[in-house]
Amino acid sequence: MEASKCCHADSVKTKGFWRGLVSGLIPHSFCLLFIGLSIIGATGASALIKNILLIPNIFQILIILSVLFATVSAGLYLKKTKQLCLAGVKTKWRYLLMLFSTTIITNAILLLVVFPVTAKLQNQTAKIVEQNHTVSLTVDIPCSGHAPLIIDELKKENGVGAIAFEFPSTFKVVYNPELTSPEKIRALKIFQTFNLLTN
Repeated sequence: MEASKCCHADSVKTKGFWRGLVSGLIPHSFCLLFIGLSIIGATGASALIKNILLIPNIFQILIILSVLFATVSAGLYLKKTKQLCLAGVKTKWRYLLMLFSTTIITNAILLLVVFPVTAKLQNQTAKIVEQNHTVSLTVDIPCSGHAPLIIDELKKENGVGAIAFEFPSTFKVVYNPELTSPEKIRALKIFQTFNLLTN
């Protein structure tokens, strides 16, 4: 009997891990889709998703949604096992800990690792050289998840070359002074939604 209980506990922990992972990833799925479409150059498709990313606090909303999904999942699990009460929560604390910690860790990895790395990879071949004409922009983005969107908009300006993203919110932009200027770059429409901060 003890062996079966032990195996059941492992199964519950595994379920908690996968449910937490799904709870963390699902709300960010369109952000990941936008990044993927931008990288492969599907401009029309990524433009549809861009409108959602233009909501300044979308990532805070998505994190709240992640926790909400995890809570609903926990509630359904506790109801299914007839333990939707305080005593049930105490009994299933390992499952709940795994579920919520995985949800939070997944969000942290996306915001602190995946999105910043993706933003850097978009221009990994371009080198920022001191003698080039560069402008450094610090943008009031709520998190690094907006970095690919800012880079995508900067690339549309004629004369902009390499763009290097520096976590958490700085963009170093190489530009051709014959085609554009720091003033023109700072006047881009995207900076009406996400304000520029003084460096």
